[in-house]
Amino acid sequence: MHDVIIRGGRIVDGSGSAPFIGDVAFKDGVITEVASRISGPARREIDAEGHIVTPGWIDIHTHYDGQVSWDDELAPSSHNGVTTVVMGNCGVGFAPVRPGQEKELIELMEGVEDIPGTALYEGIEWGRWESFPEYMDYIASRQYAIDVGAQIAHGAVRYYAMGERGRTNEDATPEEIERMADLVEEAVAAGAVGFSTSRTIGHRALWGEPVPGTFAPEEELLAIARRFKKLGKGVIEAIPAGTVGKLEALGGERSEPLAELELFRRISEESGRPLTFTLVEIREYAPDLWRQMLDRCREANAGGAHLFPQVPSRIIGFIHGLSSYHAFMRRPTYLEKVAHLPLAERVEAMRDPEIKRQILSERDVPHEAPGSMQNVYGLFRRGAASLYPLTEPIDLEAGKSASIGARAKAEGREALEYLYDAMLEDEGKSFQALTRDNQPKSLAVLEEMLRHPDTVTGLSDAGAHVTLICDATMPTTQLSYWTRDRKSGPTLPLEFLVHKQTARNAALYGFTDRGLLQPGKRADINVIDYAGLTVSPHVAHHDLPAGGTRLMQPVKGYAATFCNGVLIRENDTDTGARPGRLVRS
Repeated sequence: MHDVIIRGGRIVDGSGSAPFIGDVAFKDGVITEVASRISGPARREIDAEGHIVTPGWIDIHTHYDGQVSWDDELAPSSHNGVTTVVMGNCGVGFAPVRPGQEKELIELMEGVEDIPGTALYEGIEWGRWESFPEYMDYIASRQYAIDVGAQIAHGAVRYYAMGERGRTNEDATPEEIERMADLVEEAVAAGAVGFSTSRTIGHRALWGEPVPGTFAPEEELLAIARRFKKLGKGVIEAIPAGTVGKLEALGGERSEPLAELELFRRISEESGRPLTFTLVEIREYAPDLWRQMLDRCREANAGGAHLFPQVPSRIIGFIHGLSSYHAFMRRPTYLEKVAHLPLAERVEAMRDPEIKRQILSERDVPHEAPGSMQNVYGLFRRGAASLYPLTEPIDLEAGKSASIGARAKAEGREALEYLYDAMLEDEGKSFQALTRDNQPKSLAVLEEMLRHPDTVTGLSDAGAHVTLICDATMPTTQLSYWTRDRKSGPTLPLEFLVHKQTARNAALYGFTDRGLLQPGKRADINVIDYAGLTVSPHVAHHDLPAGGTRLMQPVKGYAATFCNGVLIRENDTDTGARPGRLVRS
C-alpha cells in the first residue's frame, strides 16, 4: 500500500521534459511510481486536478546559519515550496568559533547580511559547538520543516585560524594557509556541502572592514581548492569583486570581474569541483559585463572548468518603509522625537507639519558603526525618484511612470517630500522598492541569463537582509512571473524553470536523491494551484529573538508541500510536521 497517491495533476517532473497528466505515489519518504494512472490503495489520496505537481524547490543561496537555532519552520523558504536549502553563503557563518569570538562573527553577519545582532546574541545556542563538524552535529540533533545543507565560510575560518590578523584581512603565513585548508577539509569530510568566500568590498562587517578573506591571494584559495580535489566532493561558492556596481567602482575595487573569472577557472580546475558565483547586471558602469562573463564561462567550461553563474529571477530591490530602513531615519529630529515611538505614534508624529518641515530640511547623521545597514539612508535619499510603491498586485514591469519621481513631478513636488508622505500611507505599513528599474531591457537581460546553459538560479538570500531585501519568494516568482504573467517579453517554458530550481540545483550540489519526480527519489513534492499562485506585498513581523523585525511576503497557491514524504504545508498553512534534517555531502 502506498502512503500517498497524488492524482490527476499536471506533472512537471524536474527533468525538463514536457508536462503530462498523471499520478505520483510514494511510501516511506520515497517515490514508488509515476504514471498516467496508478492503481492500488493508498492511506491518503490527494486530488491534484487543475494543479501542477513538481519536485520541491532547492534554494542554494540562503543564510539560515543562525536561524536554525530558533526557527524549526525555516520560514519564509518553507512557505515558498522549498524543501532543501543551502546556507553558509557569502563567506559568513558561525563555525568554527573559539569561545569569546562570538561577538565578531555576529557583527560580521549583522553588517553583511542585515540580521539583527540582538537576535543572533539571544537566539543562537552559543557554546554548543566550536568546530564545524560540531556545528553540523548540533543541526543534525534538531528537526525542521525542510532539509538543510551547510557550507563552511571563509570569514569564520580565517578568524579562527589567524585571530585578529585574520579578522582585519592581513596576509596569512604559509602555516596559517595550511591551517585554513585543514579546517575546510575537516568540515567537508564531515559533510559540509561546500565552502564560501566573498571578494567584494561591498560586503562589510559592522566595524567597517570587508569580510575576512576578501583580499585573500590566489595561493590561499588554491590551497583550499586542493583539499576539495583530495575529497572529491563539495562545491565552492564565491561572491566576485565588482558585483555591487557603482558603489564598488567608487570604492576602488582591486580586481576586474573578468580577472576574477580567470581566478575562478583556476580554482575550479585545481579543485576538480563546481564553483558557483553571483552574476548580476551592473548597468551603472559595465552594462555588457554580464554577457562577457557568460561567454567566458562557456569557454572555461569547454576547457574543463566547472563554473556556474548564479542568477536571480527578479530584479533585486531594497525595501523602503517605516518598518524597514528609510531615507529619513538618520535625520536629527527623527532620531530625537520619532524613532523610539511605536508605529502608529511615529505616523502621527511625522504627519505634524512642523516635524515634517524639520526632517525634510535637516542633514543626516551617519550611524556610528561604519558597516551598519542604517547607513543605507543615503542610497534612499539620493535615489528617492527611482523608488516604486509596492501595491497589490505587485507589478514587476512597472515602468518609470509609476515611480516616485514621476508621481512627484506630476504634482509639482520634490521626490523626497513625496516619498515622505507615501511612507505614511496605510498607517505607515506601506513600502516602496528601490531598484535600478523594472524596464523591459532589464527583464530581457534576466531572461537571457536564465536561459543560459551554464547558469543556476539562486540569490534569494532567504534568512538574511530581513528588513532591507525580501527575495525569499524568488522560487515562487520564477513560476508565477516568468512562466505565466510576463507581458514585456516572452514567457519561459514551465518545465524549463521547474528543472532549473530542482534537478539543476540538485546536480550542482550532488544531491542525487532529490530534484526529480522519479521512482527511487525522495518524496519532496509540491502540489501547486498554478493559476492562483501569487506573491503579496510585504508585511512586517516582529517575531525574531529579542523582538526583532523582519519583512515577509505572503504567498498563495501551495496546495501541498511534502518533505521526505511528510506533509509540511497544506493550503499555505504549516502543518507542524518537522521531517527536515541536515543534509551531508
